[in-house]
Amino acid sequence: MLETILIANRGEIALRVARACRELGVRSVAVYSTEDRDSAVVRFADEAVHIGPGPSRQSYLNVPAIIEAARRTAADAVHPGYGFLSEDADFAEVCEDNDLTFVGPPAKVIASLGDKVAARASMAAAGVPLLPGSREPLRSAAEAEALAAEIGYPVIVKAAAGGGGRGMAVVDDPADFARAYRTTTANARQLFGDPRVFVERYLPSARHVEIQVLCDGHGGAVHLGERDCSVQRRHQKLLEESPSPGVPAERIEEMGRLALAGAQAVGYRGAGTFEFLLDPDGRFYFMEVNCRIQVEHPVTEMITGIDLVQEQIRIASGEPLAFGQQDVTRRGAAVECRINVEDPDRSFAPAPGVVTEFVPAAGPFVRVDTHGYPGYRVPATYDSLLAKLLTWAPTRGQALSRMDRALAEFRVDGPGVRTTSGFLRRVLSDPQFRAGEHDTGIVERLLASPPDPGT
Repeated sequence: MLETILIANRGEIALRVARACRELGVRSVAVYSTEDRDSAVVRFADEAVHIGPGPSRQSYLNVPAIIEAARRTAADAVHPGYGFLSEDADFAEVCEDNDLTFVGPPAKVIASLGDKVAARASMAAAGVPLLPGSREPLRSAAEAEALAAEIGYPVIVKAAAGGGGRGMAVVDDPADFARAYRTTTANARQLFGDPRVFVERYLPSARHVEIQVLCDGHGGAVHLGERDCSVQRRHQKLLEESPSPGVPAERIEEMGRLALAGAQAVGYRGAGTFEFLLDPDGRFYFMEVNCRIQVEHPVTEMITGIDLVQEQIRIASGEPLAFGQQDVTRRGAAVECRINVEDPDRSFAPAPGVVTEFVPAAGPFVRVDTHGYPGYRVPATYDSLLAKLLTWAPTRGQALSRMDRALAEFRVDGPGVRTTSGFLRRVLSDPQFRAGEHDTGIVERLLASPPDPGT
């Protein structure tokens, strides 16, 4: 087992990893920026090291400072959490070069799957279905436009190095394609330092369903079922659940089998997520692989009883999986709502400030992952996620009712502070969502219609 893990992240995921370390008897080291000096993980971890001022480039993305903190604290591993450096192949390689175990896939695997075009090629070779589109980066706007015409509109232009909902543009009208291509190429260069893009068919009415996998370094691999992430705004997820309503169990098993085939084909190790789109007829298509722990990983933990972060640490320590596919049992239904410090009435603009009242929801089968507390100053510098609220119940209907109660009970207040809790309750009350007949357009549909005064 690893002895000391430096957590190269902040917020709720840093605290989540520190708690997993504590339960495993592993020493944890938190790093923090000047703005996060009073954060919960700084107080909880066994040791904490200041790595720079507030801006991410000078702190949580400052690789030399992180490596130096690991050396000073005698860490033998680095857990990157999600976001920041978690899918940075160069960072994983730097860790390896400095005799630090990177808690995640090998650097070469991250690099191959981080390139969306290369990932598509690898998955196609493994038999995973793809949407019609590019098999290699496009060399010119004319080539891209010709391919779009061959595929048929609507299409989506995506950055080869993109991710997290950034670096993409949907094109419905051929007359708009050239502009979308130029804009996406420019954004890709600015955001990722890589102007390459590709084109694939766009599904306007799709479900977004992902498969969680675990792979050790000894040939062991399992999938832990699915999470439905269709409730999202501008490709940013707001609510996740499992099982995926309306998707047959045999379809999920097929997706899981193919996800494992794809993972083993590229030599995957650790926890990973294979993301798929499902069309209205139930056909599914590979979208991308996330080479890290997901924000929504607790949904899977709630229905399987498997601690994914502890499994990450065990795998990184060189241990084989202690269970096989036949041992994975999924029970009941779980829902996660992301409570972001944003104002839905102002296009989800960040609404940071000092939290004067913080009362998390409680009760049977309710879980709250958060770094918030009364008096916490929510910084404007970072992601707006304050808490993840989860509920479990034997059935989806019961889990949704419990979630509505929990959202109503969860109180976060302060001067200027607003959260997404009220909007999430509006999603829960939507008849299409309650029936499990929604798709990725549900949030935009709700935003386009005035809320019911009674909700």
